[in-house]
Amino acid sequence: MRSIQIVRYGVTILIATALVATDRVPLSAQGIGGALKKRAEEAKKKLEDEAAKKAAADSAKKKADSTKTGTAPAPSAAPMAGASSATPTSTTASAKADPKIWENYDFIPGNKVLFYTDFSEDRVGNFARGLRFVSGTMDVVERDGVKMLRATAPSHLLIPVGRKLPQRFTLEIDVISPPEGTAGFDLVAVEGGPERDGGAESAILQWNVHAAIDGGGQDQRSAVYLSEEQAAKYHGRVSHIRILMDSGYFKMYANERRLYNIPRLPFKRDTVIRMYLRGSDEQDHAVFVTGVRVAESETDVMYDALAARGRWATHGILFATGKADLQPESRAVLKEIASTLKQHTELKVLIEGHTDNVGAAASNLALSEARAAAVKAALVADFGVDGSRVSTKGFGDTKPAAPNTTAAGRAQNRRVEIVKQ
Repeated sequence: MRSIQIVRYGVTILIATALVATDRVPLSAQGIGGALKKRAEEAKKKLEDEAAKKAAADSAKKKADSTKTGTAPAPSAAPMAGASSATPTSTTASAKADPKIWENYDFIPGNKVLFYTDFSEDRVGNFARGLRFVSGTMDVVERDGVKMLRATAPSHLLIPVGRKLPQRFTLEIDVISPPEGTAGFDLVAVEGGPERDGGAESAILQWNVHAAIDGGGQDQRSAVYLSEEQAAKYHGRVSHIRILMDSGYFKMYANERRLYNIPRLPFKRDTVIRMYLRGSDEQDHAVFVTGVRVAESETDVMYDALAARGRWATHGILFATGKADLQPESRAVLKEIASTLKQHTELKVLIEGHTDNVGAAASNLALSEARAAAVKAALVADFGVDGSRVSTKGFGDTKPAAPNTTAAGRAQNRRVEIVKQ
């Protein structure tokens, strides 16, 4: 097991998002029809039983606490999508931490991949072939068993999108933030277009244990600083930087924290995104990027997609490596599913789990079954969904949405789909 904890959908390192199987199930490929089905059903039932027991235990504890304090217990179901309060996700290990830190986390990743790399297909010592080199000193290295791009000097590169950026898109960059005491304004900076502009119609977005914006028609530089306690969670660790653009609306997140929520911020739409890395060859001053993803956010909502096509795919439900433990970043998508089911009481759905083809087919199938069951368990236990309206099924790698020949294709195949019944 690799030692860096990276929670990112579409990434096969450490945390394989959506539905990537990395554990090996001791089951031969022969005789899958009977033995595998039994294994998947057992895994599914075990997860649902554990979720139910955990929910019951949590409820009992809340009641006991309320008796001691004289206060009423919190409701077991989360509010509809868009509400600010949050409740624990009982099926996740991550929920052991205070779930309120995720109450403003409403990022939903784009569902149509325009660019993706996790550097897994690159050769150590070379520049990442999916990106375009402009200047500086950059190479792919392996750190703690994970391939990543390292910059040891101030460096520029271009992320090729393949076409002009759409009005609605998401950009995700995972970067290892520097140790304490090495912060600057622009460890990582991104801007639309091939050259630095920073003018009225070209915002430059920056991160280095705090966030900043240059240009974009602002009167002055806009910066968001974290307290020492908050910043300590980022120093020397992976920071998951997520950017959402909806026409002019702009949101930016670092891990669970929403840093910006701006109704109007220009970001130049171009066929490339310029990225700047403030690297140095001094000790602890190199910049490490572990993955990049750009995706279009298609406009149809879940219910519209079900009505038009009968199914809706999402890459925003995340799991721990080789397990069915939901990550807290999944809350935004789970809330959307729950909201749709509550608004349309006649709707019944099937939750499908899908993987790429990495690993044994038997392992992928069993794990996809267990993860689909975990999604249902969370919807029932934490969001008050009627379990009789939700069924589950895992398909492993048998129904790819894209060829498994590239990292981008495999990222597209790791998904959860909601199917109208």
